[in-house]
Amino acid sequence: MNVTEAIKRRKSIRSYKAAAPVTDEQIKLLLEAAMLAPSACNMRPWEFAVIRNRELLEKITALHPYTAMLKTASAAIIVLADLELKNNISEGFFPQDCGAATQNILLQAVDLGLGTCWCGVYPKEDKVEAFRKLLDLPQNLVPFNVIALGVPNEEDGSRGFYEETKVRWFK
Repeated sequence: MNVTEAIKRRKSIRSYKAAAPVTDEQIKLLLEAAMLAPSACNMRPWEFAVIRNRELLEKITALHPYTAMLKTASAAIIVLADLELKNNISEGFFPQDCGAATQNILLQAVDLGLGTCWCGVYPKEDKVEAFRKLLDLPQNLVPFNVIALGVPNEEDGSRGFYEETKVRWFK
């Protein structure tokens, strides 16, 4: 599959085949793709929490109202931003950096036949603190998002499309 096909096929999956496993090798490929993302000054201010523990996945659904799909997902990846990894130029750019890493995960998952759903945590301070407490994270780590991961139990089909009216050309 080429990149254009992966972009067109990517969609948020909210229903997964509960018994279908996601392998450690697949998760490593997803994390490798994430770590290949561009970042300001190449600071790479990310860490990743991989969650397979069913009890912990259930606790996340109680913390975050839009993560109900974790009830059938095989795993979750939580993208964490390390606020200590910065310099004078890169400071404040962690949302772009972690967003790029997240998009790489989403596209790599399509190529592997997996489904994902990106659920934001940051900048909602109450959610950030709840996730820090749940995962016993230090203050320098900001839970950026939760990515549900599993084998889709839904039909393919992207929801995006090109809109010429949203483009301003300056020639």
